[in-house]
Amino acid sequence: MTLKQEKESLRKSISDKLFNEGQSLRPNGDDGTSPDFKGSDIAAELLATTKEWKNSKTIFCSPDSAQISVRYLALKDNKNLIMASPNLEHGYLFLEGNKLNGRESEASTKEGAFDHCSKFFDFGETSSSDDSLDIAIDMVVEGSVGVDRLGNRIGKGKGFADREIEDLFNKGLIDENTLLVTTIHPFQLVDYVPMESHDKRLNMIVTTREIIRI
Repeated sequence: MTLKQEKESLRKSISDKLFNEGQSLRPNGDDGTSPDFKGSDIAAELLATTKEWKNSKTIFCSPDSAQISVRYLALKDNKNLIMASPNLEHGYLFLEGNKLNGRESEASTKEGAFDHCSKFFDFGETSSSDDSLDIAIDMVVEGSVGVDRLGNRIGKGKGFADREIEDLFNKGLIDENTLLVTTIHPFQLVDYVPMESHDKRLNMIVTTREIIRI
């Protein structure tokens, strides 16, 4: 079995288990995408109890459905939120929690983020009234399909998370000390995740039951 086949087999086994055990929120399961799992709000709330979260002023989060609660809590806590647009088609969106005035829930969705973002920027340049982005990201939260306790992560196979992290690093918005986090269902925590040289390793995993620091 090739590495690609091994990864795809792992993705399928995880999505099948979530679906067969009634833990997926999608009526047809999560094949081909990051799982939208029951209890994603619980995992987000557990993440929000950590000292790392409380010390963070600006949080980056993927646009995955399972991370809606992460984005909501960031905005509710008056943090700055940077969200990647779906498939990175429109770059990144910058939202300021302290300016939403009760619209945090709407702004935490993929659609609402476009309506409430303060700035939009792409890989090479900003497209706002400012010529620069004077921000630093304290925490990166990505969706995942599967992870292991060493911080090895597998996504949906399209490479967006790795591309996001590389882009943010190249723009100087994150560095080697920036915390890389994922929130998952316990079924997504497996014994072993095969990794390639370009794959990014996590520093923290938060399930509905536990916080794993690596």
